[in-house]
Amino acid sequence: MSELRKDITLISGIGQLSTTLLGTGLFMVPAIAAGIAGHFSLWAWLILFVAICPIALTFAQLGKRYPNAGGTAYFVRQAFNKRLEKSVAWLFVSVIPVGVPAAIALAAGFLQQLLPQPINSALVAQIITVGLLVAVNLAGTKSSGRLQTVIALSIFALIASFWWQGSIGTSDMVMPELTQESLWSIGAALGVMFWCFVGIEAFAHMGEEFKNPQRDFPIAILIGCFIAGATYWACSVVILKYHAYGSASFDSASIPWLSEQLFGEKFKLLISGLGFAACFASVNLYTQSLSRMVWAQARDYRPNSALARLSIRGVPANATIAIAVVLLISCVIGEISGLDLEFFLKLANGIFVLVYLLAMLSAFKLLTGAGRWLAAVSLLLCVLVFACLGWSMLYALCVFGLLSLPWQKYSGKKETQIEPN
Repeated sequence: MSELRKDITLISGIGQLSTTLLGTGLFMVPAIAAGIAGHFSLWAWLILFVAICPIALTFAQLGKRYPNAGGTAYFVRQAFNKRLEKSVAWLFVSVIPVGVPAAIALAAGFLQQLLPQPINSALVAQIITVGLLVAVNLAGTKSSGRLQTVIALSIFALIASFWWQGSIGTSDMVMPELTQESLWSIGAALGVMFWCFVGIEAFAHMGEEFKNPQRDFPIAILIGCFIAGATYWACSVVILKYHAYGSASFDSASIPWLSEQLFGEKFKLLISGLGFAACFASVNLYTQSLSRMVWAQARDYRPNSALARLSIRGVPANATIAIAVVLLISCVIGEISGLDLEFFLKLANGIFVLVYLLAMLSAFKLLTGAGRWLAAVSLLLCVLVFACLGWSMLYALCVFGLLSLPWQKYSGKKETQIEPN
C-alpha cells in the first residue's frame, strides 16, 4: 500500500481542526493573554481572528489545489525547489522539542488528576499520553476524526455552560476604549496568542486523506477557524469577569478553577477528563501531521526505507512510532529542565509563524488573480506577527538557517529521489 486512505469527511474535518485550534490553547492562552493585556485582550482576539482569516483562506486555496501529506513543505517544493522543501519539512519537525512536549505536559497535568496514587506522577502521565497518541494514530484517521468531533462538541458545551452559570451579560462584553499605550500590550499578547491558531499548517498535511479535498478541505478550514475564534473570545469574557488569571501556575489551571467556582468541587473530575481530551485532541493532529510529513519525505526521497511504508490501515505506522520516540525523549528533557509553558510557547510560535510565512510566500508564487493578492496580504500579516514575537523569533531563524545549509554537499552523499505523482 503506497497511498493514504481517503477517510476524512467534511464534518470530521471541521471537528479535527476546531479541536486542534482549541485544544491546549483554550486551557491556558486566554488566561495568559488576560495577564498581559487585561481587558484589551478582547481586542487582541478580534485582531488575531481578522488577521488569521486571509491566512486561512490562502491555506484553503493551497490545500484545494495541492492536496498532499507533505503540507507546507510540498507547497514550497511546488513554488521553489526540493532543497527548500526539505528545510521547511525539518523546520516543522523542529517544533517537537519545544512545542509538542509543552502541549503533552498540559494534557498530562489533567490526566494526572485522574490517575491512582501509585502512578500519579507528571512523567508517568506524559508517557501514558504518548502511548495513547500512538494507539489512536495507528487506528486510522476515521476513528481519530470521530473522537475529535465528540471532543469538539464537549468543549462548546463547557463554554456555553460557563456563560449560562456565570450569568454573562452585555456589560461583560463591552470592549474597552483603545489607547496608544494599549497597542503595546495587545502586540505582546498577540505574540503568545498566535499559538491558538497554529494547527492550520498541520491540517494541511491531512488534505490528501479527504474524500473530496477540492470541496471539503477549504470549507473545513474556514468553519473550523470561525468556531475556534468565537470560542476563544467567549472564554476570555468569562476569564476576565472572574479574574481567572494572574500567574504562570494559575493561568494553566484557570478553566478548572472557573468550573469549581461556578459548579462546585463535584465537577472537578469531569473538567479534568474534558481538559485531557481537549489537549489530547490538539496534540493528536500534530502527531498525525508530523508522521505524515516524515512519511511523505521518505516516500519521495527514501522510497525503500521503513519510514516510507504504510500499515494495512493505510497509516504511516513506522513514522508514527519514530515521532513517538522523539516525543518521549523530549518529554523527559522538558520535565528535567523545569522551564515554564510560556517560554516553550514563544519558541514554538516562532517556528509556526515562520512556517506560515513560507507557506504564504509559496502561495504568492503559485496562485493567480485574487488568490495571489490574498496571499500577499497574508504574507504581510505573517511578517507583522513574526515581529511581535521579539526575541523568540531568533530560535526559528537559527534553526531554519542551519537546516538550509548544504549538508548533502558537505557529506558527499547522494540520495535516491523519485518524482512525485
